[in-house]
Parts: sequence; C-alpha cells; structure tokens
Amino acid sequence: MQELRNISKRIVAAIAFFTRLPAWRIVEPEPRDYKRVVPLWPLAGWITGGMMACTFWIATTLGFPPSVGVVLTLLIRILLTGGLHEDGLADFCDGMGGGGNRERTLQIMKDSRTGTFGVLGLVGYCLLWWTAVETLMARGFSPLVFPVADTMAKYIASTIIYTLPYARPESESKNRFAYSCVSASERLMSLLLGLLPLAICLCIGLPGMPYWGSWASGFGAGLILLLFLIHTMRRRIGGYTGDCCGATMLMAEVVIYLSLIVT
Repeated sequence: MQELRNISKRIVAAIAFFTRLPAWRIVEPEPRDYKRVVPLWPLAGWITGGMMACTFWIATTLGFPPSVGVVLTLLIRILLTGGLHEDGLADFCDGMGGGGNRERTLQIMKDSRTGTFGVLGLVGYCLLWWTAVETLMARGFSPLVFPVADTMAKYIASTIIYTLPYARPESESKNRFAYSCVSASERLMSLLLGLLPLAICLCIGLPGMPYWGSWASGFGAGLILLLFLIHTMRRRIGGYTGDCCGATMLMAEVVIYLSLIVT
C-alpha cells in the first residue's frame, strides 16, 4: 500500500511539474518525488497530447478550418504547460547561440530575458510545427498523432538525463533540485510509457494513423537528433540543464512530424 502511494505521489509530481493542472490537490508530493519523475515524463505527454487531440477535434467539429484548429492545438499546450518547453527552447538557443564558453553559456541560459537567438528559435519552431502539423491534418491524419508524438518526444528528452550529468551545482538549478539516478527497470518502464499510446492506436486500427514504419522512422530521426544534441551539450557545457531537456522535447517532436510527412 505504501509503495502504491509512493508511485501515485511521483505521478502527481510529474503532472504538477509539466502542467498547470492542480494535481497536487489529490496527493501532496514531497521534494524527493520531483527528483524521481524522469521515468514518468512520457505519462505527462498522455495528458498534454490528449488535450491537443481533443482541441483539434472540437475546433474542426465546430466548423473551424484545420489551420485554425492547428493554431488552437499549439496554444492549448502552451497554456497547459505554462510555456515550460518553449521557455527552455528560447534559453537553449540564446545560450548556444550567444555563449562563447561554458560559463557564459550557462549564464545566458539562466537569464530570464529572451535574446535574439531565443526569439529566432521560437519563431522557427512555431513555423515548422504549424506547417508540418497542418500538412499532416490536410492529408487526413488522425488528431491522435498529437499524444503519440508528444509522448515519444518526452521520452526522447528524458534519456538525456541517463547520459549526461547535471551541468550546474544542484543549488544553482532553477528548480533547486537535480534529478535522481534512474534504474534499469525504470528506464524500461519509461520506454513502455513512451510507446504505449502508439501501440494502442495501431493495435486498435484507428483510421488516419501512420503505419509502424512511418513511426519507426520518426522515432529513429528523433534519436539521431538526440545524439547530436547530447554531443553539443557535452562539448559546450559538460552536461545538461532543464532548458536542454525542454528544447530537445520540442525539436524531437518537430522532427517526428517532419518524418511522418516524408515517409
């Protein structure tokens, strides 16, 4: 019973960290629970991606054109997460674009102000995301691609923490904590959580869902992007930060959508 309660507190911590939903009213997580949420990142994607799919379906059902539905879909995730990932992408682009060495890069990434590279990164991301998703929807793809891609991307981003150390002292992190080590069984659980929405959609045989091969190409492209970003982070700052994870999540998601288009 105690183990079940501990797991529920970690789930609530993951939801509370990645969304603005008041999940903490159900179970109050402890500080240590937030340190152990990494394997549950894909679970948060079930919620954000599910809300995105519902938003697009409702918008088009009410008669809005798909282009409007796509914009509303992106906005609902930004509102649901409080722009958490987008903030990470902007800081990441500012740091990597404007920092000449490790110390300067970390200093810029911690600055709450958004610079030129951050703005360019956000604009580029939004344009790519909007164009890719509108293309998929125009081809008759199901809105359920949102939870599948969102969950995959969160899993891909979580693996950074398995590979790199935290780049700053724990006391200097934005959240005042660093994530705990993840066991092999938890890594396997995270992978299953990341791929389960895809497995369910394809096993049920829902119309408008890409085939296994297309999703495999998208997942593979996301992993290639991950390797490149891990190399970049190790070379520039000797580890990862929360901004690096948020940026990786958004970039991996766009790469998955682009792969679905060409496959």
